[in-house]
Amino acid sequence: MRFDILTLHPELCRGPVSGSILGRAQEAGLIDVGIHDLRDHAEGRHRQADDAPYGGGSGMVMKVDVVDRGIQAVRQAGGHVVLMDPVAPTFRQADALRLAQVPQLVLVCGHYEGVDARVREHLVDEALSIGDYVLTGGELAALVVLDAVARQVPGVLGNPDSLGVESFTPRDDGQVLLEAPQYTRPREYRGWEVPDVLLSGHHALIDAWRHERAVALTRRWRPDLLPPEDPD
Repeated sequence: MRFDILTLHPELCRGPVSGSILGRAQEAGLIDVGIHDLRDHAEGRHRQADDAPYGGGSGMVMKVDVVDRGIQAVRQAGGHVVLMDPVAPTFRQADALRLAQVPQLVLVCGHYEGVDARVREHLVDEALSIGDYVLTGGELAALVVLDAVARQVPGVLGNPDSLGVESFTPRDDGQVLLEAPQYTRPREYRGWEVPDVLLSGHHALIDAWRHERAVALTRRWRPDLLPPEDPD
């Protein structure tokens, strides 16, 4: 799968995509990541990619023509273009699963006071936000989306079985739960012990315990993920 990030600050993106699982996935040829400086598509000696907003106001706005040329330069057949924008629906695990099916994902990073609204209206396939807050730029948000999508690509994770029981991923029965708690050595630490069932070797009991704990955690921290309880 191909990822392309369009940004005014490529230095913010290079480090995170070169290490750990993303770095190994690129070395293995499972994903390909391109980071592109939008200023390369700006005109004039100063490569100006932003300008003052019409109607007045504070800050600067990224220019629609610069972003358009950047998108056209990297978009391939079947590519899907996403603008990272706080004025957008919140990115969720279901979106990661959906976007992992496209051959190319182009992530456009806003900056300053934002991007000319014509980018959202005419140039991208959708806009996404990673939460109800505003960042200094879309780079961190783009990296979050890239990471969440890339790990859904077959082969990127060493143990693909873990994807089926992750938080927010629909189970075989359609339930969406938080993942059950995990433990490792030492068995006892400062009087805190690992639950006995996990040491039993009885896989059916362990699976039942994990499901029970997943439901309990979801009910406590994210009850909105569960169907409403029957009043009867």
